[in-house]
Amino acid sequence: MKSVTEFWAINLQKGLKTRAELVAAGKTPEEIQTEIGTSFKMEGDKLKHFINAMEVASQNPDKLGRVLVVTLNEGETAPPKAVKIEETHYIPEFQADPRPVNTQKVVRGGGGKRDGKGKGGPKTSPWGLTPEEKAAKGGKNKPAAKPAGE
Repeated sequence: MKSVTEFWAINLQKGLKTRAELVAAGKTPEEIQTEIGTSFKMEGDKLKHFINAMEVASQNPDKLGRVLVVTLNEGETAPPKAVKIEETHYIPEFQADPRPVNTQKVVRGGGGKRDGKGKGGPKTSPWGLTPEEKAAKGGKNKPAAKPAGE
């Protein structure tokens, strides 16, 4: 698939509005095409593609984002919503609705950083526990360390 050009929905909507005004004024299709070409500063193939893209946009007005103008290589198939006019395909692309925002707090458990909460609390010494702390932690089964002078 080779991209030729693209037209955004805002420009296509302006073009459709201009065309509707010119049709209401009783202009011929040739006059309408020249007026649109001068107001949007397009000519030649670009103007022809713009007029055809306006036709595609008028068929798919809801949530239209842009219309891609592409040519397909041999063996390629066109997307489902593509409209073939002459040798080019006009593919409307639509805007997706935004996903709803999750307002619930996500609770994640498991490992990761330790914040000092939980087991043991903060360390008092980088070399481990003192004999008194070991005795206090050990409980009743372990005897307290004897002072060195006895």
